[in-house]
Amino acid sequence: MPELDAEQARRRLAGAPVVRLATADERGRPHLVVATFALERAADGDLIHMAVDHKPKRTRNLKRLRNIAVNPWVSVLADHYEDNWSRLWWVRADGRARVSDDPRELHAAAHLLAQRYPQYRHRPPQGPAIVVTVHHWVGWIYSAEDDISSTS
Repeated sequence: MPELDAEQARRRLAGAPVVRLATADERGRPHLVVATFALERAADGDLIHMAVDHKPKRTRNLKRLRNIAVNPWVSVLADHYEDNWSRLWWVRADGRARVSDDPRELHAAAHLLAQRYPQYRHRPPQGPAIVVTVHHWVGWIYSAEDDISSTS
């Protein structure tokens, strides 16, 4: 059962429809949410962009934002499951996140997200933006023969 190298992990995460964002509060208590995202290869490494959008939420004072403010270390997970277990895989990007209200960063995140998700083209996220600088890629695949073009 082979591990994926950083580039293989990056490609699989880039092709995933959504990710799970794991944060932890000041006491280390975990918090996990499903999130839309865009992956960008920047000059100094990989960046994962997310933004608070218009989907219904109880509050704009979100736990993930509060957690990042006190503990910026996060994990971003994508995976693939199906009944044919020989096609299973998962990828995790560990990194440092920051929350930004800067209009330029929010505009950049909204633009990248709109390229991936048609739902954002007419109603872009209003923010704030979350930017994760990836420090470490890790991943696993059941079978080395699994072809990325045939995964979701």
